[in-house]
Amino acid sequence: MKKLLSVLLILVMVFTFAACGNKDASTGAGDKIDYDAIPDTCESEDGTYAIAMVTDVGQLKDGSFNQFTWNGCKAYASEHELTYKYYQPANGAQATDADRIKAMTDACEAGAQVIVTPGFLQENALKEVAPKYPEVQFIFIDGWDMGIDNVVGVAYHEEQAGYLAGYAAVMEGYTKLGFSGGGGGSNPACERYGYGFVQGAEAAAAEKDVDVEMRYSWEYGATFTASPDLQTMLNGWFEAGTEVIFMCGGTMFNSGAAAAEAAEANIIGVDVDQSVLSDTVVTSAMKGLAESVMTTLDEFYEGGALIKGELRLGAAEDAVALPVDSWSLENWSVEDYNALFEQIKSGDLKVDDSLVSDPSTKDWEHITFIK
Repeated sequence: MKKLLSVLLILVMVFTFAACGNKDASTGAGDKIDYDAIPDTCESEDGTYAIAMVTDVGQLKDGSFNQFTWNGCKAYASEHELTYKYYQPANGAQATDADRIKAMTDACEAGAQVIVTPGFLQENALKEVAPKYPEVQFIFIDGWDMGIDNVVGVAYHEEQAGYLAGYAAVMEGYTKLGFSGGGGGSNPACERYGYGFVQGAEAAAAEKDVDVEMRYSWEYGATFTASPDLQTMLNGWFEAGTEVIFMCGGTMFNSGAAAAEAAEANIIGVDVDQSVLSDTVVTSAMKGLAESVMTTLDEFYEGGALIKGELRLGAAEDAVALPVDSWSLENWSVEDYNALFEQIKSGDLKVDDSLVSDPSTKDWEHITFIK
């Protein structure tokens, strides 16, 4: 019965809402989606929206976390002829809980049936808004089980993607690595990426019997944005001999790419394949943001009921990876990558998913941390 109600709901929307999507952009499962061909807003005739996304901080078009979460929202909505809109809270990178609460409330009042909220900073706003709108489904990306009936957390095994990137970097021949993270050392996703990166570098260094130097910092990354101060720090790293830096935090990427270009060095992207943004990117530690958003939206609409709890996605669900079709690695083969990935996917190789903001406090046989 619930499934039938869900189908009827979608059919009603098809005839009520204006069709804004480019049907040629999304052609079904397994086909490549041209996200840029899908409009960023699709309004209904009465000015309401079915699917909304509220960012926490940073820019929507960040080439990474926010943008690809939004891609999943609009791709699903376009495919199912649902209306959609994104909300960026007031004050941008300095947005407060009050700003996020207002944006979520505005989305609910505009008729949203589902609100996608990417970013760990959404917690307090969700606690405030979700109970007031119990019929609205909230999807908390990079979130967790909040114990609220209409909130589902979608989390990832970023440590697995970080591990693959760190391992690849050392196998490629880099021995002077850097990690520049967002969130000031308190963002769980970035912590897992970074700690996994160090674990992967250690494992590859042990296999090759080489020593690795690592610079590791959360400086200038609290708001996940590019800045002159961040670029100056990274310039200094490259001048001191760092060969590749894992840029882990929204538009911080831009500072890393600029510093790498000036030094004729390289960076590693995060969340999505960022090689299209800069020739300095050798690979990217990816998680399936758009795909997991579409899967969760489909579970809600097709299931006909609110979803709660937490979904945790990793290699076992093919939700983390390196982009083998676009990487510029020359000394580590796709065959060897696939073998390592299968070890993680099967559980034969377990990557520690502890939240560690300062890996230098742990003992590493082949890694020396440089302050």
